[in-house]
Parts: sequence; structure tokens; C-alpha cells
Amino acid sequence: MFVRKKKNTSGTISIQIISKYPKYHVVQTVGCSKNENEIKELVKKAQTLIDTNFNTQKQLDFGYSKEDKDVIESVVNAKVWTVGPSIVLGNIFDRIGFDKIGNHLFKKLAITRIVYPVSKLKTTKYLERHLNYHVSTQTIYNFLDKLHDTHKQEVEAIAYAHTKKILKQITVVFYDMTTLYFEIKEEDDLRKIGFSKDGKFQKPQIMLGLLVGENGYPIGYEIFQGNTFEGKTLLPMIDALQAKYGFSKPIIVADSGLLSKENVKELTEQDYEFIIGARIKNESDEMKDIILKKTSQLKDGQSVSILKG
Repeated sequence: MFVRKKKNTSGTISIQIISKYPKYHVVQTVGCSKNENEIKELVKKAQTLIDTNFNTQKQLDFGYSKEDKDVIESVVNAKVWTVGPSIVLGNIFDRIGFDKIGNHLFKKLAITRIVYPVSKLKTTKYLERHLNYHVSTQTIYNFLDKLHDTHKQEVEAIAYAHTKKILKQITVVFYDMTTLYFEIKEEDDLRKIGFSKDGKFQKPQIMLGLLVGENGYPIGYEIFQGNTFEGKTLLPMIDALQAKYGFSKPIIVADSGLLSKENVKELTEQDYEFIIGARIKNESDEMKDIILKKTSQLKDGQSVSILKG
């Protein structure tokens, strides 16, 4: 709740107590006046009413002395550092095992990416403002290159070990592919112009494939040239990770763009089980009617099998 001054057509000022929940409404009009001193007294009275009669949130007395309060009130925002994310997420970061990488910038970037996912430039400003940590954007870019070149395998192994610890066994995997474009004109060995899922068809891009287990726990990722056909990335990535970590052939879940006829044929020949995600609107009218009739009576957790000819 808060106190509002409302100017009336008569020239008086009404002092009202306003509540935001469940929507904005007037709880009580304390009074109105044209006199400035009277208005100040009405505001004080309204605040007292909120504190004593309407405010359900208790105010805690921490026993501050007058000197303590003077010090607290003199602190400006620039002197306040945000330590909560570093304490909470930093502990999780260490418990998973990423502290083994042994780089303080890696930890700060990982945590910041969760609490404040912005550009590298804004990331440097966040670190400076909230953690009093000064780092240039170029330093971040250089570190990310080093991270990919020298620590990718180690980071993946740590993430997978944590996933295996949680899931026990890798029986189902979910694979998806996205594109990341760059604001540059020229292509290079990796950044190529290709089919953009962001609609940036004239921008060089890279392809990023991500494999996760149940509940989204990570298994591995891979970067491909920007003009790579996404259907060609599925089996090589799954085979490589399966061989690397030694888990048995999982059930593969992906959308119809990734599970092309060629991929489906190869998966079948290699005795993989798979689930294809597809759009009902792309099916025939006959199949749409069958699906709607079969699924209309289903409850949460239930499923039904439909044979497609």
C-alpha cells in the first residue's frame, strides 16, 4: 500500500491510501485540503494508518543506534556490491566441479550469464557495477576462445559427470540445433552464410548442436559451420558422445527437421529407438481427425498409439 495525492477539480488535494492488490483501488480517503501544512499532516496520518491498520508485513528492529543509521543512510549505490548470486550460484558451480577449471573469470561469467544474460559489453558493466570487478570486453573474448580451445573437453566431462550422477543412466536424449549469427560481412572458415533460424540470411553464422538428457541435464554440444545441413549433425554427434562416455544406445527425441528420412533409415539400421516431434497441421485431414478423436479423452500422463500408414 502507498499514499497518493489526488488533485481535485475544486483545487483541493485528496490524500488517499491505495492498494495494488488484486488491482489498484482506493482503500480509504483520509481527507482533503488546499492548505500545504494540512496536506502534510494528512499524508503523515495516512502513512500511520498504513503502518498500524493495513500493513501486514512487520518491520523488524535490528537495534541500530543513531550513528549506525547515519552510516547506513550515507551509503550510495556505487558502494553496494551484489554478493548473493556469487554465494549461492558459486557454491553450486563448485559442487558440480567446474572450479577444477581453475579460472576466476570463468566462474564470474557463468554466474553472470544466469542472473544477467546480456552482451559482453553490458556484462563488463554489470561486473564493474555489482562486483567491483574490472575486465575489458577484449579480455572476455580472448578468454572464451581459450576456453573453447583448451577446456571444452574438460567442461563437457564435468557437466556429463554431474548429469550421470543425477540421472544414473542415460536412456533418453533430446537433440536440437540452433543458429547464431554475427554482425560481420565476410565469411571465414567457421562462420558461413546459411539457413538462419533468426531470419538473418545475409549474416554469417555458426550452427550449435546441443544434446541433453531428461529434465534438460547437459550431455554435450558441438559447433558446426554455418552452412551445414542440420540433419547431417545428429548421428555423428550422438555416436561420438556415446563412444566417449560409454552409455548404451538411448531413445533419441528430435523434431522432424532433424529426423529426416535418411536419418530415420540410418537410426533404424543401427537399432536406435527414436521419437519425432512433428506439427499436426502438416498431417492430412483424415489423420488430424484421428488424432483429435484419440487424444480428446486423454488425461494428464496418459498416451495413445496411432498407426500411421
